[in-house]
Amino acid sequence: MTKQHKLRSILILGPPGSGKGTLGKFLSTAGNHFHLSSGDIFRGLDPESSMGKLYHTYAGKGFLVPDAVTIEMWKHFVDGLICTNRYFPSKQFLLLDGIPRTLSQAIILDQHIEVVKVIVLEMSNVETLIKRMKRRALIEKRQDDADEEVLKTRMQVYQKETLELLSHYPKSLISRFNADQKPLEVLRDVLAELSHLLSHPEIKTV
Repeated sequence: MTKQHKLRSILILGPPGSGKGTLGKFLSTAGNHFHLSSGDIFRGLDPESSMGKLYHTYAGKGFLVPDAVTIEMWKHFVDGLICTNRYFPSKQFLLLDGIPRTLSQAIILDQHIEVVKVIVLEMSNVETLIKRMKRRALIEKRQDDADEEVLKTRMQVYQKETLELLSHYPKSLISRFNADQKPLEVLRDVLAELSHLLSHPEIKTV
């Protein structure tokens, strides 16, 4: 795949509970971009499809889906979005939330996407993150968000994975934002810095 055919993407990184999904939804609605989270991909798989069966083969045994398989599922899902006219690569940025999660995934994804910006949501207050996750657990009935020790482990894993991920991209592409604020305040800061980029997603034709 040549560079001009790669999907122009903005990565949204941040620890669990930092507001990645909320920011992605704001930007997709306000800027007419396409927000895609890793959860959307797995939930959107038809259990009877080849990809759905492959996913459940791993998940059903409690195994993590290997990176290469994860990206294969991602590509299958995105191709479906394009074919059904839900995502228009020439007119929209792809806002990726939760993928890539590892350096290996990022390297494989390089074949398919051109990263134009990396948004990093930073939160120094771990207790605030845990409170947010517990609140989400109650609202969304997510048991994995209710165990404080599990949450702390996920934070540690995130920190390790993110440091590796960020080293893969040029520093000029990385923008950091304080996610300790309210969601609208985070959105304000993102728009103040990136509004020019977000307002011009179209591919220029000669």
